[in-house]
Amino acid sequence: MEAVGRLAGGVAHDFNNVLTVITGRCHFLKQRVGGDSPATRDVTLIHDAALRAAALTRQLLAFSRRQVLEMRVLDVNSVVAQMEKMLRRLIGEDIDLVTVPAQDLGCVRADPGQLEQVLLNLIVNARDAMPRGGRITIETASVIGGAEDGPAGSPPGPHTVLAVSDNGCGMDPETLSHIFEPFFTTKGRDRGTGLGLATVYGIVTQSGGHIAVESEPGRGTVFRIYLPRVDEPPDALPASAAGVEARGGRETILLTEDAQELRDLAREVLAQRGYQVLAAADGTAALAVAAQHPGPIHLLLTDVVMPRMSGRELAEELTARHPGLKVLYMSGYTDDAVLRHGVLRSAVAFLQKPFGPGVLARKVREILDAPPAGGQPEAPAAQASGAGGR
Repeated sequence: MEAVGRLAGGVAHDFNNVLTVITGRCHFLKQRVGGDSPATRDVTLIHDAALRAAALTRQLLAFSRRQVLEMRVLDVNSVVAQMEKMLRRLIGEDIDLVTVPAQDLGCVRADPGQLEQVLLNLIVNARDAMPRGGRITIETASVIGGAEDGPAGSPPGPHTVLAVSDNGCGMDPETLSHIFEPFFTTKGRDRGTGLGLATVYGIVTQSGGHIAVESEPGRGTVFRIYLPRVDEPPDALPASAAGVEARGGRETILLTEDAQELRDLAREVLAQRGYQVLAAADGTAALAVAAQHPGPIHLLLTDVVMPRMSGRELAEELTARHPGLKVLYMSGYTDDAVLRHGVLRSAVAFLQKPFGPGVLARKVREILDAPPAGGQPEAPAAQASGAGGR
């Protein structure tokens, strides 16, 4: 299991760079081809295949607890409510979906996108266990966290519980003992990768939580996710911006990226939206470009891990000279590498590769429009974003 995780983390950076270029170039090609021609359909298929490859990489990183998390204080009931309509469409009309939210639940600290992925995977797993229909129940609860009401191995203290139960076919003890192993599946070869529950396990563990399962053949299954409760008000859930075209601007952006294909792509995306883009292959070149530019530079868009000078070091140099400069980091590396370079996604503006042109444009506009933070960007001391003591 550790070897699989190391393999995923090792290939993620280069693979994510390649996928960013593929999806970006598909975007431009689709714009040029247009219409409903066979060429357009071919480009769409290539783009969709690249997205599936990116999703597979994220699943492997989630299982191995090497992904970068954007931790927020969340109300689990709100996350469930926001997803409920989509989940009902997903499971079909022959399955009833019942939600039982607890009152005074308390909040947890987790990545909202990853918590949604946990819930989605559990719902899909429950649906597949009920080919003739049935009932899925999503329930939340609070527990004190003592030995009597928490899963084995969970630390003491209050926890919030997210439970997904079904009245499907259930599992025998032998199957139950393997369900979190990557690539283990009881389904046919054409019905999944066997990474769904492995992904759930990785996300929950990296978030500092625990997962417990109960199941019997013919009597259904219940998964309980235990996440430590925090005494803080919830952050606002990010609104989905999918399909929303970001407006452009006239600001100057210093783009620093050592992969030429990706640098060219990002420059084209931003220039197309009206920005003045200064491009550099590494930190040293970026400092030289900035020194020669006569006007203001509004945003530094930089890769995190680069030869000779990291993105973090470059940002420190430039913000010392240009106090009003905003910084947006991007990386295809896993959390270990990002943390080693002094960047933590929950504390600074961060864009995880692979990303599409629309995502890049929206994030750049979001950072440029944000109020100034005052001074250079602050990064916390490097700390593991998940459990396991890595």
